[in-house]
Amino acid sequence: MTNMGPGYGLWSLAVINSLVFIIFAFSFFKPATKRDWRTFGGFSAFIVALFAEMYGFPLTIYLLSGWLQNHYPQTNLFSHDSGHIWWMMTGRHGDPHFGMPHILSIVFIFGGFYLLATAWHVLYDAQRNGQLATTGPYAKVRHPQYVGFVVIMFGFLLQWPTLVTLLMFPVLVYMYVRLARQEERDSEAQFGDAWREYAARTPRFIPRLSQDDTIHVH
Repeated sequence: MTNMGPGYGLWSLAVINSLVFIIFAFSFFKPATKRDWRTFGGFSAFIVALFAEMYGFPLTIYLLSGWLQNHYPQTNLFSHDSGHIWWMMTGRHGDPHFGMPHILSIVFIFGGFYLLATAWHVLYDAQRNGQLATTGPYAKVRHPQYVGFVVIMFGFLLQWPTLVTLLMFPVLVYMYVRLARQEERDSEAQFGDAWREYAARTPRFIPRLSQDDTIHVH
């Protein structure tokens, strides 16, 4: 059997890292409804799949080992650094943790968690007062929490892409788009004209470069 190297087979580390990020996301997102749990469940599955390959078994490297060995014959494919596939495929040398893909991934991951945290506080206050959430991140996009999850997952793909997570990513994005549209129908039914005015001025997922963020809710 292929020697996977000292960076793999660390299943306890895979479990610990998965739990850390899942609990971290849970503390910011705080799922309450069935829709929330579907959102959180998809993200959790992505995280588990990621760390299972990062510290457990490098399935992607194993399946692509023939192609990778032909194209990068000087690379020890089953060293832990080779899991940073973008770094390896661009012919970089040295520690991949100091490379631009890894640095950008950290920015995206922490940015996504920050967005989750700030959006939750705005949404919680609005729901507690029976109002429409229109301030903070909600003044920029209608679904900042879904955007936050997508940004985090994209950050992880920059850092450690795997075949499983690359396949999961578009599926989860599609699921979040559908859930967002369901939420919008519910919000329109609850808030009526206030929601329609807000939706007309606020993008669903991608913020405008410039806009008047003042939302008038009657």
